[in-house]
Amino acid sequence: MGRRRRILFGGLAIVAIVAGTVAIRTATFAPTDIADGSDVRLAAVPDYDLKAAAANLGAAVQIRTISHQDSTENEIAEWDRLHRWLAATYPAAHMAMTREILPNRTLVYRWAGRDARRAPIILMAHQDVVPVTEGTEEDWKYPPFAGIVAEDAVWGRGTVDDKGSLVALFEAIEALAKGGFVPERSIYLVSGHDEEVGGSGAAAAAALLKARGVRALYTLDEGSVVLRDTPVIDGPAILIGVAEKGYATLKVTAEAPGGHSSMPPAETGVTTLARALLAITDDPFPIEMRGPGAAMVEALAAHKGGTTKMAVANQWLLGSVLKRQLSASPSSAAAFHTTIAPTMLEGSPKENVLPQTASALINYRIAPWNSSAEVMARARAAVGDAPVTLSWARPPNEPSRVSSTRSQGWKYVVAAARADAADAVVAPFLVVGATDSRSMGDVSEDVYRFMPMHFTLKETAMIHGTNEHMKIDSLRRMIDFYARLIATSAG
Repeated sequence: MGRRRRILFGGLAIVAIVAGTVAIRTATFAPTDIADGSDVRLAAVPDYDLKAAAANLGAAVQIRTISHQDSTENEIAEWDRLHRWLAATYPAAHMAMTREILPNRTLVYRWAGRDARRAPIILMAHQDVVPVTEGTEEDWKYPPFAGIVAEDAVWGRGTVDDKGSLVALFEAIEALAKGGFVPERSIYLVSGHDEEVGGSGAAAAAALLKARGVRALYTLDEGSVVLRDTPVIDGPAILIGVAEKGYATLKVTAEAPGGHSSMPPAETGVTTLARALLAITDDPFPIEMRGPGAAMVEALAAHKGGTTKMAVANQWLLGSVLKRQLSASPSSAAAFHTTIAPTMLEGSPKENVLPQTASALINYRIAPWNSSAEVMARARAAVGDAPVTLSWARPPNEPSRVSSTRSQGWKYVVAAARADAADAVVAPFLVVGATDSRSMGDVSEDVYRFMPMHFTLKETAMIHGTNEHMKIDSLRRMIDFYARLIATSAG
Protein backbone atom coordinates (compact mmCIF):
# COMPACT_ATOMS: atom_id res chain seq x y z
CA MET A 1 0.00 0.00 0.00
CA GLY A 2 2.84 2.39 0.83
CA ARG A 3 4.36 1.98 -2.62
CA ARG A 4 1.01 2.54 -4.33
CA ARG A 5 0.41 5.61 -2.21
CA ARG A 6 3.79 7.04 -3.17
CA ILE A 7 3.08 6.44 -6.88
CA LEU A 8 -0.33 8.07 -6.54
CA PHE A 9 1.02 11.10 -4.73
CA GLY A 10 3.88 11.33 -7.21
CA GLY A 11 1.45 11.29 -10.11
CA LEU A 12 -0.70 13.94 -8.48
CA ALA A 13 2.37 16.08 -7.89
CA ILE A 14 3.31 15.84 -11.58
CA VAL A 15 -0.22 16.76 -12.61
CA ALA A 16 -0.16 19.74 -10.24
CA ILE A 17 3.19 20.91 -11.60
CA VAL A 18 1.97 20.60 -15.21
CA ALA A 19 -1.32 22.34 -14.38
CA GLY A 20 0.49 25.12 -12.55
CA THR A 21 2.96 25.61 -15.39
CA VAL A 22 0.12 25.75 -17.93
CA ALA A 23 -1.80 28.25 -15.79
CA ILE A 24 1.21 30.53 -15.26
CA ARG A 25 2.29 30.44 -18.90
CA THR A 26 -1.27 31.15 -20.04
CA ALA A 27 -1.76 34.03 -17.62
CA THR A 28 1.53 35.70 -18.53
CA PHE A 29 1.45 35.00 -22.28
CA ALA A 30 1.59 38.00 -24.59
CA PRO A 31 2.83 38.36 -28.17
CA THR A 32 6.30 39.86 -28.31
CA ASP A 33 7.89 42.40 -30.60
CA ILE A 34 4.69 43.82 -32.11
CA ALA A 35 4.56 47.60 -31.72
CA ASP A 36 1.10 49.18 -31.65
CA GLY A 37 2.04 52.56 -33.13
CA SER A 38 0.52 54.42 -30.20
CA ASP A 39 3.50 56.75 -30.03
CA VAL A 40 2.85 58.05 -33.57
CA ARG A 41 1.04 61.37 -33.87
CA LEU A 42 -1.03 61.17 -37.04
CA ALA A 43 -1.45 64.03 -39.48
CA ALA A 44 -4.93 65.16 -40.47
CA VAL A 45 -6.60 64.04 -43.68
CA PRO A 46 -6.86 66.85 -46.27
CA ASP A 47 -10.13 67.69 -47.98
CA TYR A 48 -11.08 65.75 -51.12
CA ASP A 49 -14.18 64.88 -53.11
CA LEU A 50 -15.16 61.26 -52.46
CA LYS A 51 -17.84 61.25 -55.17
CA ALA A 52 -15.30 62.44 -57.72
CA ALA A 53 -12.81 59.84 -56.49
CA ALA A 54 -15.36 57.07 -57.09
CA ALA A 55 -15.99 58.36 -60.60
CA ASN A 56 -12.24 58.44 -61.19
CA LEU A 57 -11.87 54.82 -60.12
CA GLY A 58 -14.68 53.94 -62.52
CA ALA A 59 -12.84 55.74 -65.33
CA ALA A 60 -9.62 53.87 -64.52
CA VAL A 61 -11.45 50.53 -64.72
CA GLN A 62 -12.52 51.39 -68.27
CA ILE A 63 -8.88 51.44 -69.38
CA ARG A 64 -8.15 47.80 -70.22
CA THR A 65 -4.63 47.26 -68.97
CA ILE A 66 -5.14 43.50 -69.06
CA SER A 67 -2.06 41.31 -68.60
CA HIS A 68 -2.53 38.12 -70.60
CA GLN A 69 -0.34 35.08 -70.09
CA ASP A 70 0.70 35.53 -73.73
CA SER A 71 1.99 39.10 -73.74
CA THR A 72 1.36 39.46 -77.47
CA GLU A 73 -2.35 39.66 -76.60
CA ASN A 74 -1.81 42.75 -74.43
CA GLU A 75 -3.10 46.08 -75.73
CA ILE A 76 -0.02 48.20 -75.02
CA ALA A 77 -1.84 51.37 -76.04
CA GLU A 78 -4.07 50.94 -72.98
CA TRP A 79 -1.09 51.44 -70.66
CA ASP A 80 -0.22 54.65 -72.53
CA ARG A 81 -3.85 55.69 -72.23
CA LEU A 82 -3.75 55.11 -68.47
CA HIS A 83 -0.62 57.26 -68.15
CA ARG A 84 -2.27 60.13 -70.04
CA TRP A 85 -5.40 59.76 -67.92
CA LEU A 86 -3.44 59.90 -64.65
CA ALA A 87 -1.62 63.06 -65.75
CA ALA A 88 -4.87 64.77 -66.80
CA THR A 89 -6.87 63.67 -63.74
CA TYR A 90 -4.26 64.50 -61.10
CA PRO A 91 -2.50 67.69 -62.24
CA ALA A 92 -1.35 68.82 -58.80
CA ALA A 93 0.24 65.43 -58.11
CA HIS A 94 2.03 65.56 -61.45
CA MET A 95 3.26 69.08 -60.74
CA ALA A 96 4.63 67.98 -57.37
CA MET A 97 6.29 64.77 -58.59
CA THR A 98 8.65 63.90 -61.39
CA ARG A 99 7.62 60.95 -63.55
CA GLU A 100 9.68 58.36 -65.38
CA ILE A 101 8.06 55.89 -67.75
CA LEU A 102 10.33 52.89 -68.13
CA PRO A 103 10.49 51.23 -71.57
CA ASN A 104 8.21 48.45 -70.31
CA ARG A 105 5.53 50.99 -69.19
CA THR A 106 6.30 50.75 -65.47
CA LEU A 107 5.97 54.14 -63.73
CA VAL A 108 8.41 55.61 -61.21
CA TYR A 109 7.36 58.88 -59.56
CA ARG A 110 9.42 60.91 -57.09
CA TRP A 111 8.16 63.64 -54.79
CA ALA A 112 11.39 65.26 -53.62
CA GLY A 113 11.74 65.82 -49.89
CA ARG A 114 13.34 68.87 -48.32
CA ASP A 115 15.85 66.81 -46.34
CA ALA A 116 17.94 64.57 -48.59
CA ARG A 117 19.54 62.96 -45.51
CA ARG A 118 16.28 61.30 -44.49
CA ALA A 119 15.48 57.89 -45.94
CA PRO A 120 12.62 58.04 -48.46
CA ILE A 121 9.48 55.91 -48.52
CA ILE A 122 8.21 53.76 -51.41
CA LEU A 123 4.52 53.30 -52.14
CA MET A 124 3.33 50.78 -54.72
CA ALA A 125 0.22 49.86 -56.73
CA HIS A 126 0.29 48.06 -60.07
CA GLN A 127 -1.42 49.12 -63.28
CA ASP A 128 -2.42 45.79 -64.79
CA VAL A 129 -5.42 43.56 -64.14
CA VAL A 130 -6.24 39.94 -64.83
CA PRO A 131 -8.57 38.99 -67.70
CA VAL A 132 -12.20 38.13 -67.18
CA THR A 133 -12.68 34.41 -67.75
CA GLU A 134 -14.15 33.93 -71.21
CA GLY A 135 -17.81 32.99 -71.07
CA THR A 136 -18.43 34.49 -67.61
CA GLU A 137 -19.12 38.05 -68.71
CA GLU A 138 -22.87 37.58 -68.37
CA ASP A 139 -22.41 36.49 -64.74
CA TRP A 140 -21.32 40.00 -63.80
CA LYS A 141 -23.92 42.25 -62.22
CA TYR A 142 -22.47 45.14 -64.21
CA PRO A 143 -20.16 44.89 -67.25
CA PRO A 144 -16.63 44.15 -65.95
CA PHE A 145 -14.94 47.04 -67.75
CA ALA A 146 -17.70 49.65 -67.57
CA GLY A 147 -16.60 51.09 -64.23
CA ILE A 148 -20.20 51.56 -63.09
CA VAL A 149 -20.80 53.40 -59.81
CA ALA A 150 -23.90 51.84 -58.26
CA GLU A 151 -25.15 50.47 -54.95
CA ASP A 152 -22.54 52.48 -53.02
CA ALA A 153 -19.69 50.78 -54.88
CA VAL A 154 -17.52 50.97 -57.98
CA TRP A 155 -17.85 47.81 -60.06
CA GLY A 156 -15.37 46.22 -62.40
CA ARG A 157 -12.15 44.32 -62.92
CA GLY A 158 -9.30 45.90 -60.99
CA THR A 159 -11.37 47.94 -58.54
CA VAL A 160 -9.75 45.99 -55.70
CA ASP A 161 -6.71 44.50 -57.42
CA ASP A 162 -5.10 46.97 -57.81
CA LYS A 163 -6.46 50.11 -59.45
CA GLY A 164 -8.29 50.88 -56.24
CA SER A 165 -4.94 51.37 -54.52
CA LEU A 166 -3.49 53.27 -57.48
CA VAL A 167 -6.38 55.71 -57.62
CA ALA A 168 -6.49 56.10 -53.83
CA LEU A 169 -2.78 56.91 -53.76
CA PHE A 170 -3.20 59.57 -56.44
CA GLU A 171 -6.29 60.99 -54.73
CA ALA A 172 -4.32 61.31 -51.49
CA ILE A 173 -1.28 62.85 -53.16
CA GLU A 174 -3.44 65.24 -55.19
CA ALA A 175 -5.22 66.42 -52.04
CA LEU A 176 -1.95 66.84 -50.14
CA ALA A 177 -0.31 68.74 -53.01
CA LYS A 178 -3.31 71.03 -53.38
CA GLY A 179 -3.17 71.71 -49.65
CA GLY A 180 0.43 72.85 -49.86
CA PHE A 181 2.05 69.81 -48.24
CA VAL A 182 5.76 69.47 -48.93
CA PRO A 183 7.43 66.28 -47.68
CA GLU A 184 10.53 66.29 -45.52
CA ARG A 185 11.64 62.90 -46.87
CA SER A 186 11.27 61.93 -50.52
CA ILE A 187 8.36 59.78 -51.65
CA TYR A 188 8.60 57.26 -54.47
CA LEU A 189 5.47 55.91 -56.12
CA VAL A 190 6.24 52.78 -58.15
CA SER A 191 3.53 51.33 -60.36
CA GLY A 192 4.47 48.11 -62.11
CA HIS A 193 2.98 47.29 -65.49
CA ASP A 194 2.89 43.47 -65.19
CA GLU A 195 2.43 42.35 -61.59
CA GLU A 196 -0.19 39.81 -62.60
CA VAL A 197 2.24 37.91 -64.83
CA GLY A 198 5.54 38.02 -62.99
CA GLY A 199 6.42 41.56 -61.97
CA SER A 200 9.34 42.27 -64.30
CA GLY A 201 8.41 45.95 -64.24
CA ALA A 202 8.79 46.27 -60.49
CA ALA A 203 12.10 44.39 -60.70
CA ALA A 204 13.32 46.91 -63.28
CA ALA A 205 12.19 49.80 -61.09
CA ALA A 206 13.98 48.32 -58.08
CA ALA A 207 17.17 47.93 -60.10
CA LEU A 208 16.90 51.59 -61.16
CA LEU A 209 16.44 52.77 -57.57
CA LYS A 210 19.29 50.58 -56.36
CA ALA A 211 21.61 52.01 -59.00
CA ARG A 212 20.73 55.48 -57.70
CA GLY A 213 21.57 54.54 -54.15
CA VAL A 214 18.01 54.62 -52.80
CA ARG A 215 17.52 53.00 -49.40
CA ALA A 216 13.96 53.53 -48.20
CA LEU A 217 12.66 53.55 -44.64
CA TYR A 218 9.85 51.26 -45.76
CA THR A 219 7.93 50.07 -48.81
CA LEU A 220 4.16 49.56 -48.79
CA ASP A 221 2.27 47.50 -51.37
CA GLU A 222 -0.90 45.42 -51.62
CA GLY A 223 -1.13 42.01 -49.95
CA SER A 224 -3.53 41.98 -47.02
CA VAL A 225 -6.54 43.79 -45.55
CA VAL A 226 -8.56 44.41 -42.41
CA LEU A 227 -10.41 41.11 -42.07
CA ARG A 228 -13.72 41.50 -40.28
CA ASP A 229 -14.25 37.83 -39.41
CA THR A 230 -10.72 36.70 -38.74
CA PRO A 231 -10.36 33.04 -37.74
CA VAL A 232 -9.41 32.43 -34.09
CA ILE A 233 -11.02 35.65 -32.89
CA ASP A 234 -14.05 35.76 -35.24
CA GLY A 235 -13.64 39.52 -35.31
CA PRO A 236 -11.66 42.31 -36.97
CA ALA A 237 -7.90 42.18 -37.39
CA ILE A 238 -5.45 44.46 -39.17
CA LEU A 239 -3.31 41.86 -40.93
CA ILE A 240 -0.10 43.43 -42.23
CA GLY A 241 2.02 41.30 -44.51
CA VAL A 242 5.62 41.29 -43.27
CA ALA A 243 6.85 38.66 -45.74
CA GLU A 244 5.74 36.65 -48.72
CA LYS A 245 6.44 33.11 -49.75
CA GLY A 246 8.83 32.21 -52.50
CA TYR A 247 7.67 30.86 -55.84
CA ALA A 248 9.17 27.97 -57.77
CA THR A 249 7.94 25.56 -60.43
CA LEU A 250 9.60 22.18 -60.70
CA LYS A 251 9.53 20.23 -63.95
CA VAL A 252 9.54 16.45 -63.62
CA THR A 253 10.35 14.58 -66.84
CA ALA A 254 10.21 10.87 -67.61
CA GLU A 255 11.79 9.57 -70.82
CA ALA A 256 10.49 6.33 -72.39
CA PRO A 257 10.83 4.34 -75.65
CA GLY A 258 7.33 5.25 -76.81
CA GLY A 259 5.49 3.07 -79.27
CA HIS A 260 1.96 1.89 -79.96
CA SER A 261 -0.53 1.73 -77.11
CA SER A 262 -1.66 -1.75 -78.21
CA MET A 263 1.64 -3.20 -77.02
CA PRO A 264 2.51 -1.33 -73.82
CA PRO A 265 5.50 -2.30 -71.68
CA ALA A 266 5.11 -3.09 -67.98
CA GLU A 267 5.80 0.59 -67.18
CA THR A 268 5.28 3.52 -69.51
CA GLY A 269 6.64 7.03 -69.26
CA VAL A 270 3.30 8.12 -67.84
CA THR A 271 3.34 5.56 -65.02
CA THR A 272 6.96 6.40 -64.23
CA LEU A 273 5.98 10.07 -64.05
CA ALA A 274 2.93 9.28 -61.91
CA ARG A 275 5.02 7.33 -59.39
CA ALA A 276 7.48 10.20 -59.17
CA LEU A 277 4.71 12.74 -58.60
CA LEU A 278 3.17 10.63 -55.87
CA ALA A 279 6.57 10.17 -54.22
CA ILE A 280 7.07 13.94 -54.13
CA THR A 281 3.59 14.83 -52.93
CA ASP A 282 3.53 12.02 -50.37
CA ASP A 283 6.51 13.67 -48.66
CA PRO A 284 5.08 17.12 -47.79
CA PHE A 285 6.93 19.77 -45.89
CA PRO A 286 5.90 19.65 -42.22
CA ILE A 287 3.62 22.16 -40.54
CA GLU A 288 5.82 24.41 -38.40
CA MET A 289 4.78 27.03 -35.86
CA ARG A 290 7.33 29.64 -36.83
CA GLY A 291 7.71 32.81 -38.83
CA PRO A 292 4.96 35.37 -39.54
CA GLY A 293 2.22 32.73 -39.38
CA ALA A 294 3.15 31.86 -35.82
CA ALA A 295 3.39 35.55 -34.89
CA MET A 296 -0.10 36.10 -36.28
CA VAL A 297 -1.57 33.18 -34.31
CA GLU A 298 0.11 34.40 -31.13
CA ALA A 299 -1.32 37.91 -31.52
CA LEU A 300 -4.82 36.61 -32.23
CA ALA A 301 -4.71 34.00 -29.45
CA ALA A 302 -3.59 36.55 -26.87
CA HIS A 303 -6.65 38.62 -27.74
CA LYS A 304 -9.01 35.64 -27.84
CA GLY A 305 -8.02 34.21 -24.47
CA GLY A 306 -9.44 30.96 -23.07
CA THR A 307 -8.35 27.58 -24.37
CA THR A 308 -6.95 29.13 -27.58
CA LYS A 309 -4.54 31.26 -25.61
CA MET A 310 -3.70 28.28 -23.41
CA ALA A 311 -2.81 26.12 -26.43
CA VAL A 312 -0.59 28.75 -28.01
CA ALA A 313 1.08 29.64 -24.72
CA ASN A 314 1.84 25.99 -23.97
CA GLN A 315 3.09 24.53 -27.22
CA TRP A 316 5.52 22.37 -25.25
CA LEU A 317 2.44 20.41 -24.18
CA LEU A 318 -0.23 21.15 -26.80
CA GLY A 319 1.86 21.83 -29.90
CA SER A 320 0.72 18.70 -31.76
CA VAL A 321 -2.95 19.57 -31.13
CA LEU A 322 -2.37 23.12 -32.36
CA LYS A 323 -0.65 21.92 -35.52
CA ARG A 324 -3.52 19.57 -36.29
CA GLN A 325 -5.93 22.47 -36.03
CA LEU A 326 -3.79 24.69 -38.25
CA SER A 327 -3.51 22.00 -40.91
CA ALA A 328 -7.26 21.31 -40.95
CA SER A 329 -7.81 23.48 -44.03
CA PRO A 330 -5.52 24.31 -46.97
CA SER A 331 -6.01 28.06 -46.49
CA SER A 332 -4.78 28.01 -42.89
CA ALA A 333 -2.06 25.40 -43.43
CA ALA A 334 -0.47 27.44 -46.25
CA ALA A 335 1.01 29.93 -43.77
CA PHE A 336 2.88 27.23 -41.88
CA HIS A 337 4.73 25.21 -44.47
CA THR A 338 6.03 25.09 -48.02
CA THR A 339 3.20 23.88 -50.25
CA ILE A 340 3.47 21.39 -53.12
CA ALA A 341 0.90 21.58 -55.93
CA PRO A 342 1.14 19.54 -59.16
CA THR A 343 -0.60 21.70 -61.75
CA MET A 344 0.19 20.67 -65.34
CA LEU A 345 0.76 17.38 -67.17
CA GLU A 346 2.00 16.69 -70.69
CA GLY A 347 2.39 13.38 -72.51
CA SER A 348 1.42 11.90 -75.80
CA PRO A 349 -0.14 14.03 -78.54
CA LYS A 350 -2.46 11.12 -79.39
CA GLU A 351 -4.51 8.73 -77.32
CA ASN A 352 -3.11 5.55 -78.91
CA VAL A 353 0.57 6.55 -78.84
CA LEU A 354 2.88 5.90 -75.90
CA PRO A 355 4.76 9.13 -75.15
CA GLN A 356 8.52 9.27 -75.51
CA THR A 357 8.51 12.08 -72.97
CA ALA A 358 6.01 12.65 -70.17
CA SER A 359 6.37 15.71 -67.94
CA ALA A 360 4.62 17.53 -65.13
CA LEU A 361 4.92 20.89 -63.43
CA ILE A 362 4.77 21.19 -59.64
CA ASN A 363 4.24 24.65 -58.20
CA TYR A 364 5.83 25.36 -54.82
CA ARG A 365 5.13 28.32 -52.53
CA ILE A 366 8.19 28.39 -50.32
CA ALA A 367 7.96 29.30 -46.63
CA PRO A 368 10.41 31.93 -45.33
CA TRP A 369 12.45 29.31 -43.46
CA ASN A 370 12.96 27.17 -46.57
CA SER A 371 14.71 27.78 -49.91
CA SER A 372 14.52 26.57 -53.49
CA ALA A 373 17.66 24.50 -52.85
CA GLU A 374 15.86 22.65 -50.03
CA VAL A 375 12.84 22.12 -52.29
CA MET A 376 14.99 20.55 -54.98
CA ALA A 377 16.89 18.40 -52.47
CA ARG A 378 13.64 17.11 -50.93
CA ALA A 379 12.18 16.28 -54.34
CA ARG A 380 15.36 14.43 -55.38
CA ALA A 381 15.33 12.44 -52.17
CA ALA A 382 11.66 11.57 -52.67
CA VAL A 383 12.06 10.18 -56.19
CA GLY A 384 15.27 8.34 -55.29
CA ASP A 385 16.60 6.36 -58.23
CA ALA A 386 13.42 6.65 -60.32
CA PRO A 387 14.27 7.29 -63.99
CA VAL A 388 13.13 10.92 -64.04
CA THR A 389 14.90 14.26 -64.33
CA LEU A 390 14.12 17.28 -62.17
CA SER A 391 14.69 20.86 -63.29
CA TRP A 392 13.31 24.33 -62.67
CA ALA A 393 10.79 25.52 -65.23
CA ARG A 394 12.23 29.00 -64.68
CA PRO A 395 14.54 30.51 -62.06
CA PRO A 396 12.80 30.40 -58.66
CA ASN A 397 11.91 33.43 -56.57
CA GLU A 398 13.21 32.90 -53.06
CA PRO A 399 11.03 33.84 -50.06
CA SER A 400 11.29 37.46 -49.00
CA ARG A 401 12.98 38.34 -45.77
CA VAL A 402 10.70 39.00 -42.80
CA SER A 403 10.25 42.70 -42.02
CA SER A 404 10.30 44.18 -38.54
CA THR A 405 7.18 44.58 -36.41
CA ARG A 406 8.87 47.16 -34.19
CA SER A 407 10.52 49.52 -36.67
CA GLN A 408 9.46 53.09 -37.28
CA GLY A 409 8.05 52.10 -40.66
CA TRP A 410 5.87 49.44 -39.04
CA LYS A 411 4.64 51.97 -36.47
CA TYR A 412 3.64 54.44 -39.18
CA VAL A 413 1.65 51.80 -41.09
CA VAL A 414 -0.04 50.46 -37.95
CA ALA A 415 -0.97 53.91 -36.66
CA ALA A 416 -2.51 54.91 -39.99
CA ALA A 417 -4.43 51.63 -40.17
CA ARG A 418 -5.72 51.83 -36.59
CA ALA A 419 -7.11 55.31 -37.19
CA ASP A 420 -10.01 53.75 -39.07
CA ALA A 421 -10.12 50.38 -37.30
CA ALA A 422 -9.68 51.12 -33.63
CA ASP A 423 -11.43 47.92 -32.57
CA ALA A 424 -9.19 45.62 -34.64
CA VAL A 425 -6.32 43.44 -33.42
CA VAL A 426 -2.99 44.16 -35.09
CA ALA A 427 -1.14 41.08 -36.33
CA PRO A 428 1.69 40.32 -38.75
CA PHE A 429 0.79 38.16 -41.72
CA LEU A 430 2.49 35.91 -44.26
CA VAL A 431 1.40 36.66 -47.83
CA VAL A 432 1.12 33.30 -49.57
CA GLY A 433 0.84 34.80 -53.05
CA ALA A 434 3.25 37.14 -54.81
CA THR A 435 3.36 40.94 -55.01
CA ASP A 436 5.55 43.47 -56.80
CA SER A 437 7.02 44.48 -53.45
CA ARG A 438 9.18 41.35 -53.32
CA SER A 439 11.56 43.21 -55.65
CA MET A 440 12.07 46.04 -53.15
CA GLY A 441 13.98 44.12 -50.49
CA ASP A 442 17.33 45.47 -51.66
CA VAL A 443 16.21 49.11 -51.62
CA SER A 444 14.13 49.19 -48.44
CA GLU A 445 14.72 48.54 -44.75
CA ASP A 446 11.27 46.97 -44.41
CA VAL A 447 8.57 45.91 -46.86
CA TYR A 448 4.91 45.78 -45.82
CA ARG A 449 1.89 44.48 -47.70
CA PHE A 450 -1.45 45.98 -46.65
CA MET A 451 -4.54 47.74 -47.99
CA PRO A 452 -6.97 49.23 -45.43
CA MET A 453 -10.13 47.77 -47.01
CA HIS A 454 -12.48 45.99 -44.60
CA PHE A 455 -13.44 42.56 -45.95
CA THR A 456 -15.03 39.39 -44.73
CA LEU A 457 -13.52 36.09 -45.79
CA LYS A 458 -16.41 35.59 -48.20
CA GLU A 459 -15.83 38.98 -49.82
CA THR A 460 -12.17 38.23 -50.56
CA ALA A 461 -13.36 35.64 -53.11
CA MET A 462 -14.27 38.40 -55.56
CA ILE A 463 -10.60 39.34 -56.05
CA HIS A 464 -9.75 37.97 -59.51
CA GLY A 465 -13.33 36.67 -59.57
CA THR A 466 -16.77 37.69 -60.79
CA ASN A 467 -18.38 40.94 -59.60
CA GLU A 468 -15.17 42.49 -58.27
CA HIS A 469 -16.11 45.82 -56.72
CA MET A 470 -14.84 48.47 -54.35
CA LYS A 471 -17.31 49.83 -51.82
CA ILE A 472 -17.20 53.61 -51.75
CA ASP A 473 -16.69 53.45 -47.99
CA SER A 474 -13.62 51.27 -48.60
CA LEU A 475 -12.35 53.80 -51.13
CA ARG A 476 -12.72 56.50 -48.47
CA ARG A 477 -10.76 54.38 -46.02
CA MET A 478 -8.04 53.89 -48.62
CA ILE A 479 -7.64 57.58 -49.42
CA ASP A 480 -7.68 58.55 -45.74
CA PHE A 481 -5.11 55.88 -44.91
CA TYR A 482 -2.68 56.87 -47.65
CA ALA A 483 -3.06 60.58 -46.91
CA ARG A 484 -2.40 60.04 -43.19
CA LEU A 485 0.50 57.70 -43.87
CA ILE A 486 2.21 60.02 -46.35
CA ALA A 487 1.72 63.19 -44.32
CA THR A 488 2.81 61.50 -41.09
CA SER A 489 5.78 59.43 -42.24
CA ALA A 490 7.11 61.88 -44.83
CA GLY A 491 6.10 65.09 -43.10
